[in-house]
Amino acid sequence: MIDDVTPGPHGPLASVLAIRRGQGDAHTGGLEHREALIYTLGKAAELEHLIMVQYLFAAFSLKQKVDEGLTPETLAAVLRWRKTLLQIGEQEMLHLALVQNLLTAVGAAPRLARPNFPMPAYAYPAGVRIELLPFDEAALRHFAFLERPDGMDIEDAEGFEAIARAVALPHDEHDEIVPHLQEFDTIGQLYRSIQVGLEHLADRLGPERLFIGPPNAQATEGHFRWPELVAVTDLASARRAIDTIVEQGEGARGEWRDAHFGRLLGILDEYLELKQADPGFEPARPVVAANVRPQPTGVVVPLISDAGTTRCMDLLNVAYEVLLQLLSRYFAHTDESPEQLAVLADVSVGLMYTAIRPLGSVVTTQPVGPDMPGVTAGPGFELFYQVDYLLPHREAAWVLMEERLREAAAFARRCGELCTPALMEPLAKAARSLEKYADQLQAAT
Repeated sequence: MIDDVTPGPHGPLASVLAIRRGQGDAHTGGLEHREALIYTLGKAAELEHLIMVQYLFAAFSLKQKVDEGLTPETLAAVLRWRKTLLQIGEQEMLHLALVQNLLTAVGAAPRLARPNFPMPAYAYPAGVRIELLPFDEAALRHFAFLERPDGMDIEDAEGFEAIARAVALPHDEHDEIVPHLQEFDTIGQLYRSIQVGLEHLADRLGPERLFIGPPNAQATEGHFRWPELVAVTDLASARRAIDTIVEQGEGARGEWRDAHFGRLLGILDEYLELKQADPGFEPARPVVAANVRPQPTGVVVPLISDAGTTRCMDLLNVAYEVLLQLLSRYFAHTDESPEQLAVLADVSVGLMYTAIRPLGSVVTTQPVGPDMPGVTAGPGFELFYQVDYLLPHREAAWVLMEERLREAAAFARRCGELCTPALMEPLAKAARSLEKYADQLQAAT
């Protein structure tokens, strides 16, 4: 259940949070009016986005070849773990899309912006610390902690033992200098509060007054190929969307073993077994989350000084930026035809699989710079804007997205000519993909 704002200063920020959240009534989930619901759904969208990026970072950090110090047997295990983490990351993308559908359904704009890494400790509740971590025991326990079931059957002894193996990252409460929302202890609890709030508002306002978003603005399986991606048009479909998010993470009614929580603990068990057999076993590259430029907030972050790594990372960041623009346009489209919506979806998915994913994997093989010897660069997924990624006017939006992809393709070609041989082919492939997607957008306008 969503609690009230924690005790502390009662300045303008605290007042705004209290107004947005309502009174925390158990019968409303703390969401007594539409503004509180939209605000909390926006927080849920941020979290799904951030958690997805965490899984991608851990997957990109894993070694992929025997010549990286693995045996054929350990390589097989590591590739299985990478596949599982990428699959979980893909399901987090599904969850993000479902949250956008919920936002659209109640009349709100899509929410694809998020805080940049690293984030201050008070950005989210202590149990939901978000950090980019390379694959290791601590990362697996942290991921399992985020996905842990909200309520375990008291007779499920195995489940209680499993939860004990999920451990949160350390959280320094003394870092907090402003009031923040103690919104939830688990992600499932957040979504159940959202569900209660939806039910309360549907009862108070009437379903036809609550679900005012255009049905044709909903993302569905037809464009994104997820059977679970339901259009949210009423309370029943909203419940189905929330059930999918919670059950894929925690498990449905106690069936946690095949959910994210159980799959992560399965990887942890296998990792610890291999580590016990060979204490020198290291499945991950020596990766650290690093940025190309300093944070405008002043938060200290490792900076990349190697020229080739800088170019590769910036290309990844630009592809990621255009992906968010495409998705924002899809979820807040105006007069796009069904064929144009399909192109937005296809190019979005294509960028993830043929640009962001391969660049994320290759950049973790590249040095941060001479000031950090022996350390490779993990993608910081830098966002360049503090606002959302919506381009509101259709004709201008399509021109800008195509233009940005062509600029990125040209940048990739130039970098490929200047970079080390290890980066030449990945950058050439990225350039071809980016140019292809620019052509696809141009043909659809």
